[in-house]
Formats: sequence, structure tokens, C-alpha cells
Amino acid sequence: MVQSKDWEAPELTDPIEEMSLDGGMVRLRTPLGCPCEWKEYKALNVHERVKIAYFKDNEGLLSWVKAQPLAAPFACLGDGHDGVWNIFAQIGTAQEREEILDWYHLMENAHKIRGTPQQKATICHLLWTGQIPQTFDYLRTQKGLRARDFWQYLKKHRTRLINYQARQADGGSIGSGAVESLVKQIALRVKLPGAQWSRDNVPKLLKHRCAYLNGAFSL
Repeated sequence: MVQSKDWEAPELTDPIEEMSLDGGMVRLRTPLGCPCEWKEYKALNVHERVKIAYFKDNEGLLSWVKAQPLAAPFACLGDGHDGVWNIFAQIGTAQEREEILDWYHLMENAHKIRGTPQQKATICHLLWTGQIPQTFDYLRTQKGLRARDFWQYLKKHRTRLINYQARQADGGSIGSGAVESLVKQIALRVKLPGAQWSRDNVPKLLKHRCAYLNGAFSL
């Protein structure tokens, strides 16, 4: 049934104001006696309502997004992986696109610093309130704060760091938890115990699962 029907992604009428992107893994079928092979697919969550996923088809994902109306500006949320931001960079213009680094991913990296609890608390407060220059100043002046990797991480994502406190107060998302949840919901289907999938069947498998999650089977 899954392979006999084209499960088309939904078309939106309202402009996209917010989207989040992440990757998931699917196990491909391999010849008998060969090691298992895991490959990545990309999942996109729009407004925490519309869910789509594409296997080895970033162009297909981009084509779908570009065919939908986009707000100006629209927010793109993701973790620190380059693959996520490379895709977002192809949607809209730099002026239309507001890239936001996931707050919880940011904190995960902040807590890797070998500093005192007070130093970490100060850094987290500065980042939470959007005081980015002050964060760099603080990292620079604190003796014994071993934060070289975190410094480089912040520098890399400088334009994606926002006033998280203000955005949350305005009702906007500060994390990519919606798409991470989507990946887990897809995994309930594609990662069944012992499941292996033909490479050619994975795209429709993902579309079928997303159609179900989008409520296409509701009576």
C-alpha cells in the first residue's frame, strides 16, 4: 500500500514564519553477510504542524519549501551542524531569513567549559539575554577559564545568536525540539526491531510516515 500511492507533501496557504531542520538515520538493506548500512535523511517541521522528510534529496526538500509562501522575515532553527545551515542558506535571502541557533544545543556546549559554576552561570545569563559582545569580553578576561573551543563555536555561530529571553517572551521558539521530536516519531516506524529498507523504497516510506503524522489518515 505504501509503494502503490504517491504521498505528496501538503501545500500551505499561510506564509511560513518558522521552520526547524534536523537529520535522522535509516538502516538500508544490504546483501546477506554484509555489514548493515545507516544513511541520513532530512526532516523539516513547519510551525510544529506540517512535517516532511526527504531521503538523499536536499533539492526536493528545497523545492517544496520554495514553493510555499514565506513570511518576511521567517525563522530557521537548528543545531550546530553545517548540513542544516547549508540547506537553510538556500532558502530566501539573508535579509528575509532569521537563523537561530538552538538554545539547548548552545547550553550543551556552554556546560562543557571547564570553569566554575559562577563563571558558567554568568556566561549562560549573558547569552540568554542576547549580550553577545559582553559574552566575548567575559570569556576574554576570565583567567583560568578553559573555553577556547566554546569561543570558536560562538564565533562560528555569531549571527545565529539572539536575545533568547525576548524571543521566548514574544512567543517564538528558541529551540529545534519540534523537529527532533519529528525524527523520533519517524524512527518509531523506520527503526522497528531488525528493520532494513530498500534504498529505493525509503523516500515513499518517509512520505507515508509524514502523511500519517500530518493527519492525512484522520476520519
